[in-house]
Amino acid sequence: MPHVSSMGPEESQRMSTKRPDNEEIRMAIHLPRPIEIYFESDQARDAEALATCFAADATVHDEGRAHEGLAAIKAWKSEGRRKYEYTVEPLQAAQRDGKTVVTARVAGNFPGSPVTLAFIFGLERDKIASLEIHS
Repeated sequence: MPHVSSMGPEESQRMSTKRPDNEEIRMAIHLPRPIEIYFESDQARDAEALATCFAADATVHDEGRAHEGLAAIKAWKSEGRRKYEYTVEPLQAAQRDGKTVVTARVAGNFPGSPVTLAFIFGLERDKIASLEIHS
């Protein structure tokens, strides 16, 4: 997971990549704090921290299934971690139709790895109210 540093009301995901001449390029993705917590806690495999970034009545849509409420969201994340070892690398973020869309590379021991996925976050009162994950 990229290094994270505080930059005021919005946070910055710091990522590095190599140019063909092996010189490192640093890029910053500015993410709202709840989304930053989501990616940090997912990488750390910390379901309790992950739950703190979601609203109590949040909904996650992933792989054709809906997971509603904190208990269901924690179970969804735990199930995914039991089934697969994976990493998520946010590549870019954009605002679209009032939502934050994070494009991320997901790599691990699952069929078709690696994949690029869109994580579409709806935020309300500094919490994630909705998350849709699409290929």
